[in-house]
Amino acid sequence: MDAISPFAFVTIVTLISGAGGTGLGGVIGALFNSESNKVVSLLLAFAGGVMSSIVCFDLLIEATESAQEASGLGVWIVVIAFAVGIGVVYGLNVAIDRKTSKEVPHTEDANHPKTHDDLDELIHADHLNEHIRRKDSRASLIVAGIVMAAAIALHNIPEGMTIGASFAASDDLLVGSGMIMAVLIGLHNIPEGMAVAVPLMSGGMGKLRAVLLTATCGIPTLLGAWLGLWLGDVGPLGLALSLGFASGAMAYVVYGEILPEAYLIYKSKAPAFAVMAGMVLGLVLIFA
Repeated sequence: MDAISPFAFVTIVTLISGAGGTGLGGVIGALFNSESNKVVSLLLAFAGGVMSSIVCFDLLIEATESAQEASGLGVWIVVIAFAVGIGVVYGLNVAIDRKTSKEVPHTEDANHPKTHDDLDELIHADHLNEHIRRKDSRASLIVAGIVMAAAIALHNIPEGMTIGASFAASDDLLVGSGMIMAVLIGLHNIPEGMAVAVPLMSGGMGKLRAVLLTATCGIPTLLGAWLGLWLGDVGPLGLALSLGFASGAMAYVVYGEILPEAYLIYKSKAPAFAVMAGMVLGLVLIFA
C-alpha cells in the first residue's frame, strides 16, 4: 500500500466493483436471449437480499454508532439521513417516470402495474427503444439516452457512497469493511448489468456495444465513492450522514424497484427464496 495512495486505491477498487460488476453482468446477459426474464428475476431478487443485509446489518449499525459518537441526537440523525435518501431517490425516479411513461404506450395502459414490470422499464431502455423504433431525431435519441443514464446513476451513486464511506471508516484498506462492501456491491452489480444489457440487445443493439455500454453505466459508482470517502473523512457526523443517506437510497431501490419487479416478471415463490439466499450470503460476508 506504500506505493499507492488510499484515494487511488479506493478509486481502483470502486471501478472494479462498479464498472467491472456491471460489465460482467453485461457479458452474462449477452449469453442469454431476450427471454431470460426468469433468470434475471432470480438474480435481481438475490441481489436485493444481499443489499438488504448490507443496509440492515452493516450500514445502519455503523451509521448509528458514528451518530452517537458525534451527537447526543444519536439514532435520529440516521433516521433523518435515511428518510432524505429515500425521498431524494424516490422524487428523482418519479420525475424520470413522468418524463418517459407518456412516451411509452404500454405503460399508460390502465392494467399496467403502478411500478416497473419488465427488464427494459427498470432502466428506461423501453423509452430509448421507442424513440429508435419511431426513427426519431438524433437529439431525441440523445435525450432518451441521458434519461436512461440518469436512471442507472440513481442506483449506482448511493452504492458508491457506501463503498467510499466504508473505506473511510476502515482501519485496513485491504481486509476491512470497505473491501467487503466493494465485493458485496460488485456481486449486486452483476444482475443489474444483465438487466441493462438484455433490453438493450432486445432493442437491436449489438452484443459488444451493449456490453461496453453496460460497463460504462457502472462508472457513476465512482462519483458516489469519492463523495462517501470525503464525507467519511469529515468526521463521525459526516460518516453517519453519508451512510444514513446511502442506506435510505439503497433501501428504496431494493424495496421500491428491484424486488417488486423481480416478483412481477417471475410470478412465483422462487424470487422470495432468492432474496433469502442473498441475505444469508450478505450475513456470511459481513460477519464471517
